[in-house]
Amino acid sequence: MDRKNPVNEILKNRIVSVIRAESAREATEKAKAMIEGGIKVFEITVEKGKLLPAVEELCKNKDITVMAGGIITAMRAQECINKGAQAIVSPVFQGSLLKFCLGQKIPHIATVSTPNEAYSAWKSRIPIIKIFPAKSMGHVEYIEDILRPMPFLNLMPSGGITLDDFTQYLNAGAVAVGMGRCLYKNADSLSEITQRAKYAVSKLKTIEN
Repeated sequence: MDRKNPVNEILKNRIVSVIRAESAREATEKAKAMIEGGIKVFEITVEKGKLLPAVEELCKNKDITVMAGGIITAMRAQECINKGAQAIVSPVFQGSLLKFCLGQKIPHIATVSTPNEAYSAWKSRIPIIKIFPAKSMGHVEYIEDILRPMPFLNLMPSGGITLDDFTQYLNAGAVAVGMGRCLYKNADSLSEITQRAKYAVSKLKTIEN
């Protein structure tokens, strides 16, 4: 079965689970718990490479979208692509990595902080632009301020977003949100992670047209 377009899946599902973990097993277990809760798009942070097996394992599930995050070099990006990653997410915006991803015909999501950087990313045809750290930069109001003069930007805020406020970012015009620790930090069990995911998915439905 062919993979779904990862950009379309982000726009459709609107929640991207950003997973950091100490081991591939931990990352895989967290993701599977969230899948049970209804989350379908994941960014597995693999800057040190030890989570590459998690990317490979999760990519066996054709019903979800798996992206590799924390990528700053073409070498690491290639390793992730070899494991099945469907998109490359970088914590910065750099032309060399964008060029590499274009050559590999794989979507690239860059991370920016300022309006100028966001505009430059858009001009470079980056399909979805990650804004980080969203909370520290000014919360929901910051997203509104960027989108007011540039409503054509596909922004995905991430960083400090919670289960209680993530819909505010979407209502402000963000096309999706990156949600990390709020989905799994201090969870007593995998079932609690599943319940948090279910809560997020159910809350998302309250703002959908």
